[in-house]
Amino acid sequence: MWGVMTFAHKILIVLASAIAMEFVAWFAHRYIMHGFGWGWHRDHHRKHDGFFEKNDLYALFGAALSLGLFIIGDQAMAGPFYWEPGTYMGLGVMLYGIVYTLIHDGLVHQRWFRYVPRRGYMKRLVQAHHLHHVTHSKEGGVSFGFVFARDPNRLKQDLMQQRRDSEVKLRRAQLAQSGGESGACAVSQPPRERRSGSRRRRSAP
Repeated sequence: MWGVMTFAHKILIVLASAIAMEFVAWFAHRYIMHGFGWGWHRDHHRKHDGFFEKNDLYALFGAALSLGLFIIGDQAMAGPFYWEPGTYMGLGVMLYGIVYTLIHDGLVHQRWFRYVPRRGYMKRLVQAHHLHHVTHSKEGGVSFGFVFARDPNRLKQDLMQQRRDSEVKLRRAQLAQSGGESGACAVSQPPRERRSGSRRRRSAP
């Protein structure tokens, strides 16, 4: 079916597979991590002292997918199930994993290095993912992708609409840090914080 694969074909498959993984990651993040898989993802939205998170276990699924494709693309290992494009699809998945690690774990969460972009698309990526972390539950939220980022101003508008619709509680301080000093980012405190503030005022002489 595939015939003789040229170098251009192989590069195209690698790049197409890497791009497709962003959509796979978006779906998994939106409907699995913020769905029935929230138990593993929860600590990624909570402050903790340790370096590792349960959320890191999700990386094993990406590694397993890449390894499975490499096996299918190896004639000796796959035997009758051999499919040459599998090798280059596996490379694409691995490439996306490297980019994800550098952007999400490195640039955004600064687990591997310290660098804060001040302009351009890298700044947009960081702002978009910080806005994702403004929500502290599995409901609602914005920016579930990792490499393609929407305009942060539009994301903030979406968050405020969710707040008005009572779909999600927002972390006020984190929203301000994401560039929301005014306008749509003047978020009212969640009920728990308002109640504790009321108790403090009543207890004052």
